[in-house]
Amino acid sequence: MSDAPADTRPLAVVTGASRGFGLEVARALAAGGWDVVTLSRSRSVELDQLPFLTQVQGDVASADLAGLVATVGDRPVDLLVNNAGVGGTATNLASLSADELEHCFSVNVWGPARVSGALLPNLRLGAHPLVVNITSRLASLNRQASGEYRHLSSSYAYRITKAAQNMLSVCMAAELGDSVRVWAVHPGRLRTAMAVADADGDPAEAAERLVTLVQADTETRLAYIALDEGPLPW
Repeated sequence: MSDAPADTRPLAVVTGASRGFGLEVARALAAGGWDVVTLSRSRSVELDQLPFLTQVQGDVASADLAGLVATVGDRPVDLLVNNAGVGGTATNLASLSADELEHCFSVNVWGPARVSGALLPNLRLGAHPLVVNITSRLASLNRQASGEYRHLSSSYAYRITKAAQNMLSVCMAAELGDSVRVWAVHPGRLRTAMAVADADGDPAEAAERLVTLVQADTETRLAYIALDEGPLPW
């Protein structure tokens, strides 16, 4: 772990970091030389024990991001990982409800849009700023249309809103150009609360791969990639 003081370390913000992949990303970043601010609905006892990490309680679907903005202050943000996400239960049209779809949209699409917008002034101050929107391979229209994932049981709301999140990444990259890079990243088939049937990956190992990639690539402006297989078709 780097022992550099926090104000000389690059700053990363991670949402949805109280458990699963988000927690492992926050942990890996703090151990890898970053100062980390997390935004989650609940505090993590595990993250409370780590130096160079500050937890902020909040909901990406809420209208109030004042706590996060105040904690970041006027510091440059070099990395924003929009990890907070939710799934759904309706796997067919007959059971899909407006409430479920709207809830997934508020977290999976509006959440990263709101947090990115709130921190955009800070991102523009970064040396090589990057927004990572944690997406899913299931968001690939190309692969879904080909039937590649037909054997997997995943909700309408999750697939629809993750595909919409991918378009958010494309729109952000088109607007921000060379000033802020935007990546849509599928972390892999991880053993987490939202895992599908074929999930067998370790969230901690995937987090290390993400941190390694982020620190190695300062040029790619827009990408849709899976950490365990490389570029994905949109």
